[in-house]
Amino acid sequence: MGRLFGTDGARGIANTQLTCELAMNIGRAAAMVLTNGNKRPKILIGKDTRLSSDMLEGALTAGLCSIGADVELLGAVPTPAVAYLIRKYNADAGIMISASHNSFEFNGIKIFSSEGYKLPDELEAEVESIVLDHSKPYDTPMGDGLGRVAKSENAVSDYIEHIISTVPYRLDGMNVAIDCSNGSASTTAKELFTKLGANCHILSAEPDGININDSCGSTHLENLQKYVVENGLEMGVAFDGDADRCLAVDENGSVVDGDFIMAICAMDLASRNKLAKNTAVGTVMSNMGFGKFCEDNNLKFVSTNVGDRYVLEAMLREGYNFGGEQSGHVIFLDYSTTGDGQLTAAQLLSLVHRRQAKMSSIATIMTRYPQILINVKVTNEGKVQFYKNQDIKDKIESVKKELGTDGRILVRLSGTEPLVRVMLEGLDKEKITRLANETADLIKEKIGQ
Repeated sequence: MGRLFGTDGARGIANTQLTCELAMNIGRAAAMVLTNGNKRPKILIGKDTRLSSDMLEGALTAGLCSIGADVELLGAVPTPAVAYLIRKYNADAGIMISASHNSFEFNGIKIFSSEGYKLPDELEAEVESIVLDHSKPYDTPMGDGLGRVAKSENAVSDYIEHIISTVPYRLDGMNVAIDCSNGSASTTAKELFTKLGANCHILSAEPDGININDSCGSTHLENLQKYVVENGLEMGVAFDGDADRCLAVDENGSVVDGDFIMAICAMDLASRNKLAKNTAVGTVMSNMGFGKFCEDNNLKFVSTNVGDRYVLEAMLREGYNFGGEQSGHVIFLDYSTTGDGQLTAAQLLSLVHRRQAKMSSIATIMTRYPQILINVKVTNEGKVQFYKNQDIKDKIESVKKELGTDGRILVRLSGTEPLVRVMLEGLDKEKITRLANETADLIKEKIGQ
């Protein structure tokens, strides 16, 4: 991770860590790095529904225009809409203002290249160098060299039509609940899934700037689970604040997480000869059951570091077209350059409806190994000390030996929050629970808040 950018953009508490001044300078530096001397670059800006997004949009717009870039404001849209519309509108770059699944006081800045991909590490480092080290002066055009601002009239409808174009089988008559997390999907989901033919029960689609991700969406599935069961629906889907993640629940209210969604979709793609190189790309956080599923079905499983950007890099490098994360970032590279929650939901719902089978039955394709995940809050100094603390290193090695081949431990820093994530998997749930708590307690003692 860099000094400004984590695994999913620059992120922090708005107006204290992520200030207007910082946002303005990120915009200025990003335009300089990405536009290759273009005299009048065009840069799109999208945002989610949190209170600070308008403020940061204004700061980014000011920074971009001050170095001569024209700005097109997309309004409140999903992150993958920005990635798609960059290419459709022939823009030089795009910026999304969002802190994804985080609570409303956080916000973030994600930057996309002209091809619709998140910036590689080296370009993020160049932006950081300009902003933090003043490695080169900002451009300062005058007169008619300043940028102009326009508002897009068709961003939402163009994105919706794109998703519809990817769906192989309509959803006519399907009864589903859709949790929009009071975020970006609130602007798109009802129209999208209604146009696809579904009978939609829309939940958490009344954003007020503060309620984004608040006890709703893909990180809080309880209300969706209850609603699906009480209303006798076929299934439900939930997005996070910027709608680049999707999780699902079956007709019984059981969670269908990203690993299950990947297994279901990978098998379907393979059956239709649409899974490139018969390979699915996941991460080190993918459940052991997903690897076993791939092995049992003659599919290749490739594992990367955590973060959908690293999944995508492996896909592009090796020519794969399908990958994702347990958290619900799923990439259908034939249709999108980034994880897209509503695209994923549309593909999954289409598959379920086509088969005329219950979601619970389809999800038996994979068996999930017991998994324990504990998040430990750490200080900034603790994050620095994490890789150096010998007691923590020794504990992790001790756990590995005790688990042997019947399980695994993964301890890592979060790329988006001040957390150390402790994850254990194995056949013996009681054992991995004990070991996870022991490890988390030690980390809290040594470097916790």
